[in-house]
Amino acid sequence: MKKHIVCFGDSNTHGYCAKTGGRFDEEQRWTCLLQKKLGDDYLILEEGLSGRTTCFSDPIFEERSGMDVIYSCLMSHEPVDLLVIMLGTNDTKERFSASAQCIALGLKQLVDKAAATRDCWAGGKVNILIVTPQNIDPKYQGTDVGPTMGRGCAEKSEMLAEEFRKIAELTGCRYLDGNKVITAPPNDVDFMHLTEEGHRQLAEALAEEIAEILA
Repeated sequence: MKKHIVCFGDSNTHGYCAKTGGRFDEEQRWTCLLQKKLGDDYLILEEGLSGRTTCFSDPIFEERSGMDVIYSCLMSHEPVDLLVIMLGTNDTKERFSASAQCIALGLKQLVDKAAATRDCWAGGKVNILIVTPQNIDPKYQGTDVGPTMGRGCAEKSEMLAEEFRKIAELTGCRYLDGNKVITAPPNDVDFMHLTEEGHRQLAEALAEEIAEILA
């Protein structure tokens, strides 16, 4: 059987393209590129939703809390060999009033719930990789998304890497800081979504990380 890898995230996992307002295709999304790099012994399962948070319920959009769906997501894809979580960007929105430290605690809640979903894990082994998303550029405030994202998002996003690293260490998860492997800047439309080059760089880094984890 192939090794099942669930990629659980937000619009940057779904593949949102800020320049078109659509979705990057199967030749561009990091999840699809990851599938190609890892090969036929792996099955990459895309679970990206625009606006998804770690644990915060959005008063404007339905079903955005990762906590609400992680159980059914994992059970629908069992057996799961690895869960990759890349969230946090949406948690910085001003309407959630959450500090970077509180966002990290939300991530811990999500990780704990995923780990407690015992029947989903291949061989009963919990295996989670936390990925810090690329930082939001402060220029987002001058774009169309600035008013809905609110103030302070870029500043909070820059603090997530260290806070997420602490959570990974506390929970026994593997950890990757996306800012250290994605050198391409965010797009120049909303300054928070990955470019095509960013998708490629993330896929390359994850392919190496996952091959090591599942060796």
